[in-house]
Amino acid sequence: MIVRDGNLEIATEAFGTPRDPAMLLIMGAMASMLWWPDAFCQRLAARAFFVIRYDNRDTGLSSRFPVGEPGYSMADMADDAFRVIDAHGLDAAHLVGISLGGMIAQIAALSRPQRVRTLTAISTSPIGVDASRLPGMTPAYQAHAARGEAVDWSDRAQAVAYVAEDARQIASTAHAHDSAAARAFIERDCDRSGGYLSATNHFMVGAGARPATPLAKLEPPLLVIHGTSDPIFPLDHGEALAAEVSGSRLVCIEGGGHELHPHDWGAIIDAIATHAAG
Repeated sequence: MIVRDGNLEIATEAFGTPRDPAMLLIMGAMASMLWWPDAFCQRLAARAFFVIRYDNRDTGLSSRFPVGEPGYSMADMADDAFRVIDAHGLDAAHLVGISLGGMIAQIAALSRPQRVRTLTAISTSPIGVDASRLPGMTPAYQAHAARGEAVDWSDRAQAVAYVAEDARQIASTAHAHDSAAARAFIERDCDRSGGYLSATNHFMVGAGARPATPLAKLEPPLLVIHGTSDPIFPLDHGEALAAEVSGSRLVCIEGGGHELHPHDWGAIIDAIATHAAG
């Protein structure tokens, strides 16, 4: 399904039956909706949810913007979430966001709380608060990120190689990383997306206008899921987000990286489903 609003197109796909409560999945930087694996979505849908995923701007089959000049903010990307919700004829949905998607989901829940039943933020950082006291990326990941500046993102081989190494860098320390499977998936995702060049726009996207409601007054119930070995947003970020919102719950994934490792799906899906059902 393609959601259209003027010249903007957002590709989306659903799992389950529309009569079940809707759950919208928002992916992170440079990642298409395929990074929410089919089997993950199907297992969530089996818990009696109508699960919807979509390609953020500049990923997958959604609209592309000029490279280096995206001209949109996270607030605009939060509006895209509601465009998808509207296109499915829904009044509200449970939001689940990971990494950049977790920030987008926070903005969405702060700006239109009446349309967000619950919020689950995975591997992300609190929006709109002073993060100067929170630790940055691990030294190893900082070095990897710096190498990304030399990548010719218009070259398929270079782009795929870098993203495959990125998948290894952010992987769980508790479970084995399947490099061959990761690379095969990344090649498929890259080809479906027509390359990763425009997706680099995500690293230039700011938050946009700050929501009128501060994070501490977030209305939808909040669940925070965070890996203890996340190299991009160390666990302190998840702890800070949970501490900012009274009544929130923090679920730590032991050894979890900045990813959805299949061995952790059971714990993650149980936590999300229980939170949304509660």
